[in-house]
Amino acid sequence: MAKLTDKVALITGASSGIGKGIAEVYAEHGAKLILVDISEEIVNFAEELKEDGHQVLAEVADVRSLEDLKSAVNKGIERFGTIHVLVANAGVCKLDNFLEMSDKNRDYHIDVNIKGAWNTIKAVLPEMKKNDYGNIVITSSVTGDMVADPGETAYALSKSALVGLTKSLAVEYAQNNIRVNAICPGYVRTPMAESIAEESNPEDPESVLSEMAKAIPMQRLAEPKEVGELAAFLGSDESSYMTGTQNVIDGGSTLPESVSVGT
Repeated sequence: MAKLTDKVALITGASSGIGKGIAEVYAEHGAKLILVDISEEIVNFAEELKEDGHQVLAEVADVRSLEDLKSAVNKGIERFGTIHVLVANAGVCKLDNFLEMSDKNRDYHIDVNIKGAWNTIKAVLPEMKKNDYGNIVITSSVTGDMVADPGETAYALSKSALVGLTKSLAVEYAQNNIRVNAICPGYVRTPMAESIAEESNPEDPESVLSEMAKAIPMQRLAEPKEVGELAAFLGSDESSYMTGTQNVIDGGSTLPESVSVGT
């Protein structure tokens, strides 16, 4: 039996990138899926999974709207009976110099990355509390809490906040048999990473991705489904004694003390 058989999982930001990789892995491990994204592409992705025999409900919703998320949760419960696992994954990243950054850009990161996770959890948590069971996985990042690059101030601010949210929720709801853990990816080959590369060097974005890979001990970016496997472990009962943790998956990118020392 697969590790997520008969588990109902709600995943946000599921139409592309890490969220799509997580959804694909969850489906392979037997989960019934409620896939949420602001993009209409989520409907097409859900149809692809259904054609492969998976049980999927797609909901177009904005994580900045608590009402959107409550509607998606209610429809998911109506369809599948309950929700066992939540992956609060939706996120954005736009590079900008701190002094030149507009309030709009700053608030965009806060609204999607922080408030989006907050809203998603707030919409799902009552069902988990009622059942005295739940696994919550929050997609944070190595950026912010561990490392940072120029131009990432708003992104780093928002992603480091999710670590605090993870720990606080883990303590608050442990008595309800609800576990909360964070995933902290390094660079993953996603549309977001490609967008960062495009912003960094519009003339040759692929060279930026290549340089990213060179700085990683494993010499490559992660694939979304590799992050998906970690998310599946944290969402399953295999990780039953883990809560409040930060789980780094970065190919070793945060390990080197210096890129210029040694042979």
